[in-house]
Amino acid sequence: MSNRSAFALFILFLASQVSAQSVRIPWSNYGHDPQHTAISSVASQPLSHILWQTPVDLNPQFDGNDLHIHYGSPIVTRANTIIIPIKTGATDGFRVDARNAGTGAFKWTQSTDYALPPHNWVPSFGVALTPKNRLYLPGAGGTVYYRDNPDATSGSGTGQIAFYGLSEYNAHAATYQSNVRINTPITVDRYGNIFFGFYVTGPTPANLQSGIARISQDGIGIWKAASTISGDNAMLKVVHNCAPALSNDHKILYLAVSNANPAANASPGAGYLVAIDSRTLVPISKVRLKDVAPPGNDANLSDEGSASPTIGSDGDVYFGVLENPYYSNHQRGWLLHFDSTLAQRKDAGAFGWDDTASVVPASMVPSYQGNSPYLVMTKDNNYVEAGGDGVNKLAILDPRDHMTDPISGARVMKEILTVAGPTPDAAFLSNHPNAVREWCINMAAVDPATKSVLVNNEDGKMYRWNLTTNSLTEALTLTSGVGEAYTPTVVGMDGTVFAINNATLFALGQ
Repeated sequence: MSNRSAFALFILFLASQVSAQSVRIPWSNYGHDPQHTAISSVASQPLSHILWQTPVDLNPQFDGNDLHIHYGSPIVTRANTIIIPIKTGATDGFRVDARNAGTGAFKWTQSTDYALPPHNWVPSFGVALTPKNRLYLPGAGGTVYYRDNPDATSGSGTGQIAFYGLSEYNAHAATYQSNVRINTPITVDRYGNIFFGFYVTGPTPANLQSGIARISQDGIGIWKAASTISGDNAMLKVVHNCAPALSNDHKILYLAVSNANPAANASPGAGYLVAIDSRTLVPISKVRLKDVAPPGNDANLSDEGSASPTIGSDGDVYFGVLENPYYSNHQRGWLLHFDSTLAQRKDAGAFGWDDTASVVPASMVPSYQGNSPYLVMTKDNNYVEAGGDGVNKLAILDPRDHMTDPISGARVMKEILTVAGPTPDAAFLSNHPNAVREWCINMAAVDPATKSVLVNNEDGKMYRWNLTTNSLTEALTLTSGVGEAYTPTVVGMDGTVFAINNATLFALGQ
């Protein structure tokens, strides 16, 4: 049996075993799992109705008709409780709410004293869930709060931990609260260990430097500076919003570091994708992130994005960057592509800006005749503001085949399917008659059971992209539309579909 056939049978088995797999594969991390594949383990419901909705921002700050904020991804427990990150203030203030994912019935709320790092666009407040059903959420001073049994309405055990020691934090709380901020979503491995980036703005008694932290399932913390894991003293931090990703065997942790100062309106930096030992945080390998087109300048790593590494079933690593110089690729950036060791640079995708790629099992695309066991799904916007024609698309790419990109002329991963947004963009039609509204996703949910991808659009609608017919077969209006930083889509354990549009979380189903 071929690898592709075996993988297809595995996916069909998952789709037919909802009760069994729901015990072990909830939507527990940004991108569903520690590899950020965004593959749903249950069949999504039809996009027939808005079942319920709730704000994710109690004081949204608009810039004209735009929202420059990355809302944290909801997560879902095995018992179908959805945990919703919520921004409560104008510039800071966060809590999480728990609701029944199917009905929206309220269960509990928990506030946090977490404060954002310096930023321009508002970074995400990212929570995560362990296999033993412990919820972790960011707290002040680089600390993390936890809540056990988040399905219960009361009586759950709660606590606070710090990667540099809770006694150290308590002894100098004001200093750590002022000078240490978590700056990425939390990632959880299969053992219950957690990982996150943190940013240090001033001196601390523990002599912390911005970098990556690990806290074991029994509360023991370690950390490494960004300069240490990259071997480059110019590296200042983990890139804002870059959720660490784990290899398929959970032994290697991947993340990006940069030399950018994240102050408001600061220029993007340059840096590395690094691989480190997930148990010790000892460096394993690194690669300088470069523009695909000649002369191969350092790629731009923007703190306004939310690109995070994605790991394919073969161990390959995908990470989105901005091009350098600006506008040379219509500000689409590149989806850089490496083998698991980061030693081999492979064909990139033609779009990477602010996008975490989703993994699409090859069996989901009946027309596909290639030899890869999986394909890669990304946005493929072509921005008018950066010289494009405004035909903003979604794309399914083959990581083992290539084509010449018609915009840049670069060799890139081959497009297998594409679909353009369906709604004309009135702001550009006078000079660009084919311009359409953008796909506002930083991670699209992939549903093998229905051979479809669930995508949110700035026209205010949620769509189902059917990969069998290569068409948008379902659409549901959520809002009148808004320009927004990109948002995740999520599937609950009963198949309820979740999308964030105009600062509101919508639960969709039949």
